[in-house]
Amino acid sequence: AKLTAGEFITAPGIQDMITAVIANDVGFDAVYGTGYWLTASAYGLPDAGIASVTQMVDRMATLVETSNAPVIADADTGYGGLLNVHHTVRAYEKAGVAAIQFEDQEFPKKCGHTPGRRVIPAADMADKIKVAIETRQNMLVIARTDARQSEGIDGTLRRLEAYAEAGADILFPEALENEEEMRKVCETFDKPVMINLSNGGSTPPLTADVCEQIGFAFGIYPSLTSLVAISAMEKALIQLRDHGIGEPSDPEVFDFKTFCSMIGFEDVWAFDKKWAK
Repeated sequence: AKLTAGEFITAPGIQDMITAVIANDVGFDAVYGTGYWLTASAYGLPDAGIASVTQMVDRMATLVETSNAPVIADADTGYGGLLNVHHTVRAYEKAGVAAIQFEDQEFPKKCGHTPGRRVIPAADMADKIKVAIETRQNMLVIARTDARQSEGIDGTLRRLEAYAEAGADILFPEALENEEEMRKVCETFDKPVMINLSNGGSTPPLTADVCEQIGFAFGIYPSLTSLVAISAMEKALIQLRDHGIGEPSDPEVFDFKTFCSMIGFEDVWAFDKKWAK
């Protein structure tokens, strides 16, 4: 409905269920189930195609259950060939995600903002999109291309055109390098186009207002909460190790009682009180 209305959507990346609870409290129209950070958080592994479809479906289903907002879910390459894509779509839709994202990298994939990415033939990716469209019931299908690194902006546009013709609902040019490229992609297609605003990545860190003005339908911020949390945790642990300080003022400690309420302890206490003997 938001896409149809043309309202720009800001979707933060969610790496764990604590972050999902905080995002619920802050309030967003959608959240992004990030493959990179959910894999790192749950398994301590890099985003290199190591986590299985079963593991990722488990993470996405838990996120859907926890989040108040629709979940945009990273499904990497579909975890294999066309039959794997068919299986992945069915599993992700059963998990309750609102949109599923596939990329045209070779399997196993690499993070879209790291070197050494290699893409499959555009026709093979188009077939994956066709299978996803035929398999899904109501879920939106996002087609991502990682061709910018190896084929430039012209190759990116050709691939997105093929994926649009295959039926993709949303187009995702990964790792664009400047505003000129962004405008060119948005001006070329009538379909919604999304942008990845990953902190430390290849794409300039534009504000949501600028992205909307350029023509993007929505932006994901997959690494924001993770990198902020990592910085805060590192500072707190260094203070604990070096100075024995367990109540640091920098970074400020979130109020424990407030989070107990946010995570649902008041419901637990009310239940216990109701059934106490």
